[in-house]
Amino acid sequence: MLRRVRQSLRQVLFLMARRPALLCGTIVLGVLLLLAVKFTCSRAKDVVAAARPPVRFFSAEAPVVDLYLGQLDQVERLRSVAEVSLIFFYAPWCAHSMAARQEVQQVAKKLAKQVQFVAVNCWWNHGKCRKQNRFYQYPIIHLFYRRFGPIEYKGPFVAPYVESFILRVITPLTYLPSRATVEEFLSYHEPRVVGFFQFNSSPQPPGYITYLSSALQALKRDFRGVVRFGVVTNKLVADAISLKEDETVYLYRRFNSPLIFPRRERNFTSEAICSWVFEHHETVLQWLQPPGTKSRLLEHELTKGPALLLFLPHNPLGSKPNPLLQQVADIAVRYHSCVNNNHGFSSNPLCCQSVLLPESSTSVCEVCLSSSRSSLTSSSVRCSFSSSTAQGGDMLQDYLRHCCLHQLPAVSIKTTTSAGCTNFLNSYSPFSQYSACCRKVEPQLNESQAKEEPDLQGAPLTPPPSSTPPSSAPEQGGDGITGLRCQTNRTLRFYVLDVALNWPLAVRLGATGNRSAPPHQGAGSHGDGSFAAIVNLKDEVHYVLHRSPASTLTESLEAFIRNFSAPYSLLQRHLVGEEERRGGGGGGREEETGQHSPPRLLIKELTTSSFLPSVMDLQKDVLLFYYTQWCGFCSVLNHVIIQLARLLQGNSTITVARVNVARNDLPWEFMVDHVPSILLFPKYRKHSSVKFPEDLPITLPNLLRFILQHSGSVQYADKLVPASSEADGLGPGSILRAEFLALQREVQALRHARERLSQQLAQLWRDNRRLTFDALSLEAENTELRRERQSLEEQHREKSRQLGEAVRRLQELADTSESLLNENTLLRVLLRALKDRTEFKEQAEVERKEAEQRRSHMAS
Repeated sequence: MLRRVRQSLRQVLFLMARRPALLCGTIVLGVLLLLAVKFTCSRAKDVVAAARPPVRFFSAEAPVVDLYLGQLDQVERLRSVAEVSLIFFYAPWCAHSMAARQEVQQVAKKLAKQVQFVAVNCWWNHGKCRKQNRFYQYPIIHLFYRRFGPIEYKGPFVAPYVESFILRVITPLTYLPSRATVEEFLSYHEPRVVGFFQFNSSPQPPGYITYLSSALQALKRDFRGVVRFGVVTNKLVADAISLKEDETVYLYRRFNSPLIFPRRERNFTSEAICSWVFEHHETVLQWLQPPGTKSRLLEHELTKGPALLLFLPHNPLGSKPNPLLQQVADIAVRYHSCVNNNHGFSSNPLCCQSVLLPESSTSVCEVCLSSSRSSLTSSSVRCSFSSSTAQGGDMLQDYLRHCCLHQLPAVSIKTTTSAGCTNFLNSYSPFSQYSACCRKVEPQLNESQAKEEPDLQGAPLTPPPSSTPPSSAPEQGGDGITGLRCQTNRTLRFYVLDVALNWPLAVRLGATGNRSAPPHQGAGSHGDGSFAAIVNLKDEVHYVLHRSPASTLTESLEAFIRNFSAPYSLLQRHLVGEEERRGGGGGGREEETGQHSPPRLLIKELTTSSFLPSVMDLQKDVLLFYYTQWCGFCSVLNHVIIQLARLLQGNSTITVARVNVARNDLPWEFMVDHVPSILLFPKYRKHSSVKFPEDLPITLPNLLRFILQHSGSVQYADKLVPASSEADGLGPGSILRAEFLALQREVQALRHARERLSQQLAQLWRDNRRLTFDALSLEAENTELRRERQSLEEQHREKSRQLGEAVRRLQELADTSESLLNENTLLRVLLRALKDRTEFKEQAEVERKEAEQRRSHMAS
């Protein structure tokens, strides 16, 4: 081994002696290669630029502590020194956070002395807020009342609503010092809770803090604070609501008896009190505020049953109650008041059902089941008609035909309603009896009549005669709305929405105007800024309240509710269309520009208002195409419909039309179960509409064959011809002549269509030939590009091989350089050892000589 090392050292020394530049070049090349690799790796780390440090989100003048670095530990310190704190979690890039910033700054300037406002950047990745919290949306507002919290605010980020919520958190309890204030506190329609605590023995009784926390727990569930909490400290004031014991919680209910919190059955905790209140409270008027466009809150409420949606102007910071809201609340309370001693309601509940008789088209008979059992109440009654009664059986129809129907002709024709009533005992149940009434019913108005008389829906109706005998009929009040909830199976739920925040929803339901300033006139919009509509999601219909200028909101709403609850209502279903949303501005522009006759389009676009006049045109065959903007199959068929319209462009008796069923409501008889769908409404016989077969492909030849097969021209002779027409010479011969002329026109139109089709086919052939030449040229270019690609691949392989060879040589040089360095080091060690040995021998020789000299000197 030592021999090989010596030989290597000799070779290195020989090379260094012969060619010293070779070793230096190898070392320099290796150092450059190492520097290049290091530089490349360092640049790979700097591909993604570091995030910029955050800056202040709120302005310096705003009284808001902006923790823009996400210092979550500072929040606890700031909360500990404040009575009420508002924490605003935001993301700097979030548009909602930017919009809410101005609103929070506005509230902070007003309440800075009472509330500590803190804003935290919860998006900065180096901050503690981002590391400790996982928020899925921004912004988020948390409020803390002393040590209680967080109370999350889930309302709209509008300054009045945020300020109102903060004020509710600051004063969650209302102090009631006198009986008058207690009566006023309990007079509102919202659920009210009163707590009785005496402050004689201690500054704060033991249960007072728990009661205060329960009020804050209620704000967690409802940001509007609909359930109000009051506190009474005087025993004489507590006697007004029959509170005797201290630390008592009292829930006032308008329709049922009040309740006292059962402390023996439940623990006296804030969560238990809050849950008990929300389980037993009564709500007749509910506020709705969908948090966003994708919210399903409205759908969840509408699935419960018919709903009356009232859009009212609302100011959360108003010192006085809203008069419109008070009127609506009064109507809702009277509507739900099923048992009212002032009006002397009978304790016998009623269930009524209408029975249609084929003998009379203008009469209807109503059968009411009146229970004689005193144990039943209005809340426990259940309708139990027999099968023959529910289905209009022969026994019941025969009885009504003999007992009631003969009384109708004796009534004057001028009267709007008439009735003849009788009773008979139900043989199947000895505890109940039927009462039958027959009366005339006015026919419902069509859409044209409803437009001519727009105030009919809002005008009060004459209440129908009672369908029960005087002994068992309830003595209703004069308003006709009190207790209506328990007299009909179309129970309404009352919902209130802020018109300023939910104006797009009102417009979708039928209101007109813009969002910033709702109009004083128009469909459903009134001078006081209100809008009302009844939505029945189960039947997929909704009705809009049309108010007359002379009627008040109370009168119009009562008539609106009565008309909806009546068995045969005069309310007309409101159809929403595109023209109604635009407000009909297109016609006015045409009049201003003088375009009295707009150019005819290939395909006629139908809307809600123009649907019936266009489809029901007796002089034209209408081919109707149902589509939506989200239907992909409808888009695929557009070119087929356009080609068909071009072919039929010269035919004045056939109209090709389409309707967007997603943006235009249509009457029930014209709806389809799926899109795309094609229907043909033949002329002279619109009732015999034909649907394009689903198993047949929608192509141009099939559509033409479908139109020619079901066109209304071949059935023109089926029309009834009056006797005067026969006398004037317009008999069957004239009809056949007119039919022959119509057929000639159709044949001529088909010839023109064939010529246009031939021209189109020729153009298509030329286009096909041009495309063939283009394909050949593209193929040649593709071949040339393929050859260039092969040559480039060969060059790439050659360059790769050369580069690999260079790398291999560099690797050999690096290995040789490393071996030379090792041999050089070993050579230096050996040279050092030889030098030390030589020096040792020389020193030993010198010492020997000195010793010999000393001996010779001693010898002499």
